Amino acid sequence: MIDVSLNKKLKSAQSTFHLNISFKIEQGKFLSIFGPSGAGKTTLLRLMSGLDKDALGHIKIGDITWLDSDKKINLSPQKRNVGMVFQNSALFPNMTVLKNLEYALLKEQSKQIINELIDVLELKDIIDKKTQQLSGGQKQKVALARALVQKPKLLLLDEPLSVLDDDMRFKLQDYILKIHKKYNLTTFLISHNVSEVLRLSDEVIKIEHGKLVKHGKPNEVLLKQKISGKYQTIGHITSIKKADVVYIVSVLTNNSIVKIVATNLEIEKLKLGDKVMVASKAFNPVIFKI
Repeated sequence: MIDVSLNKKLKSAQSTFHLNISFKIEQGKFLSIFGPSGAGKTTLLRLMSGLDKDALGHIKIGDITWLDSDKKINLSPQKRNVGMVFQNSALFPNMTVLKNLEYALLKEQSKQIINELIDVLELKDIIDKKTQQLSGGQKQKVALARALVQKPKLLLLDEPLSVLDDDMRFKLQDYILKIHKKYNLTTFLISHNVSEVLRLSDEVIKIEHGKLVKHGKPNEVLLKQKISGKYQTIGHITSIKKADVVYIVSVLTNNSIVKIVATNLEIEKLKLGDKVMVASKAFNPVIFKI
């Protein structure tokens, strides 16, 4: 279990407020952190990593205490076993991909993990290229690999996909899920993208003005209407066509088209380009705007 309780004074352009947040989550889960800009999301990740030390409270990872302000315990980032990826990949531009990964190795650590990550994240074709030659998506794949070199237990992702186009974003989401499961990580993701959070997360915490206002399953936190059923997918509406007394809505999802029958009442809430969830409910496909 990961047990977090933190209090830190923050300043925004408009006011001064406190990040005052407490939550618990099982290790091995994928947690997304959702909320408006300036709510304290990045500060939370920086406190988890140890990059920001100025807070009261505690961070406990299983039986290990990373932070306990009462007992004056505050482990350095090097002792927290955390991997971190930012919106900017922060790679060394004049080094090759391989050199960037090797730079992250601990002293006397085996290079076997690098060979494994090259395979898992499919980096073989770019391994000898300098990172300044790479596309945005390739850079973020390398940043993910570098964050895993030291075999962290906690992976912190601060909007790593926000500057990518939708196609590349979907591909990188697949890689993130793959490494999350393969390496049995606990992953914290900051994202403003509802479909991304719904697709990746086991749980979501919603933060507003430094306070945790909701914590639960993605559907419970982000959608106004609860959704049941095993089949769920996210996509965009590409067409709406009337057929007698109903409408046929085409949704592009994962490079395929799903067609849904919708009523007049449902169509009033939908338009071309809307991001939607398609789900099964009582054995019938239904559509929800997100």
